[in-house]
Amino acid sequence: MPPDASPTPRYAAERLGAMAVQLLRRAGLSPDKAATVAEILLEGDLLGHSTHGLALLAPYLGEIEKGTMAKDGEPEIIADHGNVLTWDGRYLPGPWLVCRALDLAIERALTHKVVTVVIRRSSHIGCLAAYPKRATDVGLMTLLTCSDPSVKSVTPFGGATPLYTPNPLAFGWPTEGDPVIVDISASTTTNGMTIRQHQHGRKLDGPWLIDAAGNATNDPSVLFNEPKGAILPLGGADLGHKGFGLGLLVEALTSALGGHGRADGVKNWGASVFLQVIDPGAFAGRDAFERETGWFADACRGVPALPGKPPVRLPGERGLKRRADQILGGVALHPDIMPLLKPWAEKLGVPLPPAGS
Repeated sequence: MPPDASPTPRYAAERLGAMAVQLLRRAGLSPDKAATVAEILLEGDLLGHSTHGLALLAPYLGEIEKGTMAKDGEPEIIADHGNVLTWDGRYLPGPWLVCRALDLAIERALTHKVVTVVIRRSSHIGCLAAYPKRATDVGLMTLLTCSDPSVKSVTPFGGATPLYTPNPLAFGWPTEGDPVIVDISASTTTNGMTIRQHQHGRKLDGPWLIDAAGNATNDPSVLFNEPKGAILPLGGADLGHKGFGLGLLVEALTSALGGHGRADGVKNWGASVFLQVIDPGAFAGRDAFERETGWFADACRGVPALPGKPPVRLPGERGLKRRADQILGGVALHPDIMPLLKPWAEKLGVPLPPAGS
């Protein structure tokens, strides 16, 4: 049995959220910022994204302590045209900035129908899948993507030198049933997964990386040894031109539209963010939109499964079911997470919840 498939401790979701809020409050965040960051990190674990949920809490606390994640203030408004906004996030907590932007875009979509917000100099924003449901719950469609101008881990197709980030993209839209929520990267794997596998001395499930000599490999150590290798674009050694194209699009939507990115020699761990909210009612009507998206979702599920394989499911379907199950039965927290939080809990005087509680 693979190590990550072994039973993991379960914790009551409410207690995990309260712990995260306390740690962030003791670290210096205001109540609203702490509550929002904790909510988004917990949502990552509820949906099953164990590298991008509470696994990020310890690094976030470290950024607050170093002063590289700002604790106080508001984003600076660079441009506001009603339906198009640009913010300088001033390295305030990324989940809080994105939720503020998403809530504002949802509000303005009542008037403008399509609203776009770009944020430069945000701190890290966590799991992208944690956000779309806020829009789909009120019948809206949303697109969210980000890049990190300070990090180089993915190589352009045809190269072996790391240049940019996995550049995730998330989309969500309502149907007549559950929403469709997509969260993918423009790379074959993520930084979080390669770091975790490297720390445990484990290999990846496929040749998703390339070493400095140009050989495809499943060994994450090539990202940490000199000369460094890189993560391949989505599509790998054969079809990576597709992922490279998506990665370039993300760079244009985030850092380029925000006017601040890799060309500026950014050093802070953070994010350039693109967020768009679309009101389907402004086009052919919300009912017509959901009839079509609902029909297509049902048609996808109706495609016969391959022999011996599970039924076809829509993106986000498994995550939403896991979310509901874990709210009721406890969050199966990855065993790496509590040991990382223990020093912070001791330093900040916050008790960690026991497993099973």
